[in-house]
Amino acid sequence: MLFVDSHAHIDGPEYDGDRDDMIARAGAAGVRAILNVGTGDPHEGNFERAVALAEQYEQVFAGVGVHPHDAKLYDEEAENLLLSLMNHPRVVAWGEIGLDYHYDHSLRETQREVFRRQLVCARAARKPVIIHSRAADDETVEILRDEWSGAEGGGVMHCFGGDLEMAASVLPLGFYISFAGNVTFKKAEALREVAQSVPLDRLLVETDCPFLTPVPYRGRRNEPARVVETARCLADLRGMDAAEFGRVTSQNFARLFRIELA
Repeated sequence: MLFVDSHAHIDGPEYDGDRDDMIARAGAAGVRAILNVGTGDPHEGNFERAVALAEQYEQVFAGVGVHPHDAKLYDEEAENLLLSLMNHPRVVAWGEIGLDYHYDHSLRETQREVFRRQLVCARAARKPVIIHSRAADDETVEILRDEWSGAEGGGVMHCFGGDLEMAASVLPLGFYISFAGNVTFKKAEALREVAQSVPLDRLLVETDCPFLTPVPYRGRRNEPARVVETARCLADLRGMDAAEFGRVTSQNFARLFRIELA
């Protein structure tokens, strides 16, 4: 079987003790590619660490961008670093970027300004964007319509938690919808309804590890091998064989991020 983890955070300290084994487990489970997303303070080497991991492992690719939590740290130096990293052959996306009004670690006005600025830069770099949106659906869609309409790069709504209306709003802008392990949770009926409605050729699956461990592993550290459980849940929802669902979503991933899967 062939699966892809379209959004992971495997360069962090949670995996320092068993990173090689963790990546080997992913391969044994059929996960042929992992998109590792670098976040954190852009001045502390976090983005470079994510890219170095993609250089080390053939099946790992990187995305880098200033998360809305860290929008207050965005400056010309951070922007120049990101623009430079977009030229790296293992960097396939700008992100994750967006709005997070749940935690408000950065002022909302700052989040909006930095979100718009990064969209402009990603558009110029012709890179797909990875969007984080929490408790800010309407403003996220508004900014994407303003800054991303007609963009060549496309993008992904990562760890989608919005409603049917939001999904319908971003699909015409070239976005794919990615679901994480929370779609397997008992009380996630509304999210599963959205997952059933998204066109198959726009679906992606992810772990967002080390977070959102899917059923039946809830309570344990998440890792890319467990994307298979989320894929099985989504396949069941759509009346598909898990292997076929994995094949299709892997093709979607390769098409969006312009990657040839081994």
